[in-house]
Amino acid sequence: MLRSTLLLAAAIAFAAPAFAHHGPGTFELAKTVSFTGARLTKIEMLNPHGWLYFETTEPDGKVMKHRCEMRSAHVLRRSGWSPELFKSGATVDITASPDSADVASCYLQTIVFANGSRMDRYGQYVKAPTGEVKEVRGPIKQANLNRPARRPSGEPNITGDWAPEQTVMANPRGVGGGMVRLSALPEQPPEVGQRQARAGGAAGPPAAAARGRGPAGPRMFGGTEVTERGEKEAAAFKREDNPRFRCETTSIIFDWTFDGPVNRITQNRDTIVIEYGQMNLKRTVHMNIKQHPANVKLTRAGHSTGRWEKDSLVIDTVGFNDLFWFDFVGHPHTEQLHTVERYTRPDLGTLTEEVTITDPGAYTKPFTINAKHRLLPGDELLEYICQENQRDTQHLVGPAGRP
Repeated sequence: MLRSTLLLAAAIAFAAPAFAHHGPGTFELAKTVSFTGARLTKIEMLNPHGWLYFETTEPDGKVMKHRCEMRSAHVLRRSGWSPELFKSGATVDITASPDSADVASCYLQTIVFANGSRMDRYGQYVKAPTGEVKEVRGPIKQANLNRPARRPSGEPNITGDWAPEQTVMANPRGVGGGMVRLSALPEQPPEVGQRQARAGGAAGPPAAAARGRGPAGPRMFGGTEVTERGEKEAAAFKREDNPRFRCETTSIIFDWTFDGPVNRITQNRDTIVIEYGQMNLKRTVHMNIKQHPANVKLTRAGHSTGRWEKDSLVIDTVGFNDLFWFDFVGHPHTEQLHTVERYTRPDLGTLTEEVTITDPGAYTKPFTINAKHRLLPGDELLEYICQENQRDTQHLVGPAGRP
């Protein structure tokens, strides 16, 4: 059976910005609301988005309950945010964008604490000697590269936590400036007035190109034409088919591509285990098996064998089931799907990935996609607890029953 998602260009999925998988939803990013003297009640550092809960006192004395959406727990942690900074009962000032569908929800732009410390949505922070937080325009922690370059058995040491380089909005409030690699942030953020839609930094191609085809040509993926069978399945696509919208894992390709989640590689004597932080997918690469079993069980991750070719790890995978999902953007596969991944470590802190995809049932010829991952400081892998689009109704209902 073929599966497909929204019909956009495949390249977007492999260079996806931090928020590209959701878009702005119902938040009105061109608008700003302020909450002065708000009282923090709790923080949830969850995936795919954290939430900051607080209360305000209205002019008539009524206490109203609110929550602001933050980024994912993975990127918050990598950016120096921690629950200890948001003590229950603390008085803060909050600037946010409102939610057109839920008056009690908002999109966090900035929080200012009583001691004057300020934290912007996309900011990176360290603790100052005096106790406040201090913004850093770039990565706050570096990986420890003082480690063996090779394992005792001779192959390159790729064990560790990896992720694509983090991307952030150049304007740290998250309301403009475009998406920028963390290492390329300007010394000063752009003017707040330079606004754009939340998904504007991830702008894809125009409508015709977004569908992966020319005005009258066949559907394309990775520069390869989709077969007639693939066209038929794509035409039958429904949004709810995408497992990401059900908070389910997708595949060994899609779950590896976002900059927020952390992916862990563990090298053993006979296996290499890859844990994907996006949706807790776990995969075993069999290094002591040369051929796939004839009766391999079909799964999202497939069956993988691995080998070293000089200093490159080559992983051959077959046996994908129909729950496998290529990307967010809509491209099919069949039971004939076969992937060959090649990982090379050009330096101690970088891992390059080249994936060759062959599926004669869906595509007229093989095609290749590429990605680059960076070594992280470690202890970064977090359990993915998906609560997207769920409402904490008990916490959000005010004294007058207002949601």
